[in-house]
Amino acid sequence: MASTQTAVVLPRAQIAGRRGRFPWHIVVFLAPATLIYTVFMVYPLLDSLRLSLFTRDDAGVESFVGLANYAALFFDPQWADRFWNALGNNVLFFAVHMLVQNPIAIGLAALLALPKLRFTNTYRTLMFTPTLLSVVIIGFIWKLILSPTWGVAKSMLGTVGLGSLFAPWLGQEQSALIALALVSVWQWVGMPLLLTYAALLNIPESLTEAARVDGAGQMTIFWRIKLPLIWPTIGMVSILTFVGNFNAFDLIYVAQGALAGPNFATDILGTFFYRTFFGFQLQLGDPTMGAAVATIMFLIILAGVMTYFYLVQRRLQRYEL
Repeated sequence: MASTQTAVVLPRAQIAGRRGRFPWHIVVFLAPATLIYTVFMVYPLLDSLRLSLFTRDDAGVESFVGLANYAALFFDPQWADRFWNALGNNVLFFAVHMLVQNPIAIGLAALLALPKLRFTNTYRTLMFTPTLLSVVIIGFIWKLILSPTWGVAKSMLGTVGLGSLFAPWLGQEQSALIALALVSVWQWVGMPLLLTYAALLNIPESLTEAARVDGAGQMTIFWRIKLPLIWPTIGMVSILTFVGNFNAFDLIYVAQGALAGPNFATDILGTFFYRTFFGFQLQLGDPTMGAAVATIMFLIILAGVMTYFYLVQRRLQRYEL
């Protein structure tokens, strides 16, 4: 029995009317998320920018001062010394993550991606577990481990003949920030590890198999084939590291307190903002100066992200896999 199909021809005006309709259903679905994001993200950001241009007297009355808060932050000794110290520490904190965390993550991901490696899932779980722990727990645990009084770090180094290297790292100005940065590396190395590992698994086996047939070893395959293919992922990991480090606060606060001791040696922009905005001990909170610090942090992160996307991301060569 033959079936027949009837083609329905719509008038041209009706077709044009359908094409010209505004997609209200998209607005309906996006409206809740847009509203929540605006209330909790966009409005506080804009209000912080506004507040940074004002000052308050003892009665709480605001008055417009323009860029005076930023000038005080950069040049007034009352603020500038602490601000530049925090900014320099933040740069060092970020550099440790870039030079230690990300290379370790890439190396571990390359090892996990080896085809004949056993217990890969177990290794991956163990390496990612610290990332799931609370920063409060991480801070207190490592403060206990590194304590010269009751910590286990000295005895553990002694068992391998390195006991003479132990020092109260968190109590010395020259080593406290590096020690906390390495603790942060230990906690967060699992995130770039998994991102890099996923990128390596996405590389077709045919590419590496052809290199093996030509006599290339694992190191040659990684450096000549795999690494160029995962450069976009490494770039994304780098910019995420940058944003995360210049927003850092919790680990320093848990381990060293709001004063970021000893003698502000571990003070970064996050802890400096906390003391400036909310106050601490004898320091009174100044919301307008705190807003200026928050704006500087936002501009630093924005400048870093824009520089990456316009000078780095656009030049990365992507390969169709």
